[in-house]
Amino acid sequence: MSLALSDVKHLAILSRLELDDDQAAQTLDKLNSIFALAEQMQAVDTTGIDPLSHPIAMLSDDLTLRLREDIVTEHNHRVDYQQPAPATQDGLYLVPKVIE
Repeated sequence: MSLALSDVKHLAILSRLELDDDQAAQTLDKLNSIFALAEQMQAVDTTGIDPLSHPIAMLSDDLTLRLREDIVTEHNHRVDYQQPAPATQDGLYLVPKVIE
């Protein structure tokens, strides 16, 4: 897949970017090189290759990820935050119905 200059200009309009002709041509070259790389990667035969959960898994079979302890480090300030609210109930903010 490759893009044309008109495609890049259309994308620039959709994304609200101002590109002159020189910038559009440079962007076209960059995008087409990215698409060419993606096509190269799609062409690689990966049958029989299991996906990795982590890049280091290729080097070590007994990969165990170090996870941090799941401990509370912040205090619960809900009561403080809800004091200025006009109406709360059971820890929830009460708002007037706006849709009938």
